[in-house]
Amino acid sequence: MAAKNRSNLDSPNRLLAKFSMADAHAWYRNESQQVAEPACRKVLMDMVESLDVFIKWPERAILLWPGCDRNTKYHSYSDLIKHLAREQRITLDGRTNGPAIAAYRLAGGTRPTRYGSRNCWSVHHLYSGKFPYVDQTETLHAAKNSNHFTQSAGLVAVHPLADQACDEFPFFAWLLRAMAFQKFGYDPDKVFSELAHDQFGFVGQSPLVFPIDSPPV
Repeated sequence: MAAKNRSNLDSPNRLLAKFSMADAHAWYRNESQQVAEPACRKVLMDMVESLDVFIKWPERAILLWPGCDRNTKYHSYSDLIKHLAREQRITLDGRTNGPAIAAYRLAGGTRPTRYGSRNCWSVHHLYSGKFPYVDQTETLHAAKNSNHFTQSAGLVAVHPLADQACDEFPFFAWLLRAMAFQKFGYDPDKVFSELAHDQFGFVGQSPLVFPIDSPPV
């Protein structure tokens, strides 16, 4: 396996303990004690207390484009995806992360507008190849995996403040990953359930997988 880019994926800090489904709030509070600056801890606690202000979820789990990943510089969409986008008045973007954004939007996700620019909130992969779980050495890098790049269950729209928190604090990232499991049964790292996982990382339910009805044009 090729060496990871340390500047992007490595972190000097990790989770202190496994996620607690029974008391997520206490787990998060305990994990936040790693952060030395009290003002930063307060911001992180305030953010999670009003998480729906900072995070927007898709309505359902879909794998929009099996076989697609972010390694392609410009994507050409199938006729089926183009048709679905027209029906929902969604603009498709052929750039690198465009298919992931399309998956999130076609799964019912919204992208609020930003305060300081004319752009919308970023669409973020919850599994970014960063912050392995307790006792694990790796975590899924969804953007590089064609079974997960356009999986809406692993995508959220994030307020700019939350976008930074996802990449900076392992416990914030893992709180959202746990929520994806609770909402959709999505557990690609196989840490939240000991039950059987399907080929797409789901427990107890499977995503809607869109067929590729014709070659991209």
